[in-house]
Amino acid sequence: MQITWYGHSCFLIKTSMGKRILIDPFDSSLGYDNNFPKCDLITISNNHFDSSYINDLNLKTKVINETGEFDINFIKVEGINSFHDKYNGLKRGPNIIYIFNDNKYSLCHLGDLGHIPCVSILEKLKNVDILFIPIGGHFTLNGHEAAKLCKLISPKYIIPMHYKTNKTSLYLDDPKNFIISMKNIKKVHSNILDTTELGSDLKTNCILLTLP
Repeated sequence: MQITWYGHSCFLIKTSMGKRILIDPFDSSLGYDNNFPKCDLITISNNHFDSSYINDLNLKTKVINETGEFDINFIKVEGINSFHDKYNGLKRGPNIIYIFNDNKYSLCHLGDLGHIPCVSILEKLKNVDILFIPIGGHFTLNGHEAAKLCKLISPKYIIPMHYKTNKTSLYLDDPKNFIISMKNIKKVHSNILDTTELGSDLKTNCILLTLP
């Protein structure tokens, strides 16, 4: 499996079967490259501009933007209701957490999660292989809150997202508070991660990808 970070909370997952899953694609106003390829599936955690852009190549691509269980021929997906804020969605609306399961890996993308989920949701998320978690604050969890949630979920690997970089003017925190709250962080000088590399360093479980 290959994971490509486009910036913000957008990832392209290429499965071992060569299928492409695009998560939370954004429009061009963020400042990141959004020249997304043709995909086999798109998931959208919320309907804001930074998570729900469909480009011309993907106008006919299957889109999941709701809660429930979806059994697609190359992957199983579960969408779980959550909120974009700490006020049950009254401030920024709903958010969908997605869990992806193929024959080898379980991945959880928290979308624009703005709160610590309830116990029943945490039980569903526990011990996933790869957790994509927002850390930039202001619109989602901040770095300290995200670190706390990581400890509750105990994923094998963590990939932070939705934070300030030098490519966007969006009002977000940089990764500092998250980094100082975590252990065993490895910075990868690439925005692409091959999951075959994950077992090579058991002391590293938090991976900071780098945009080109």
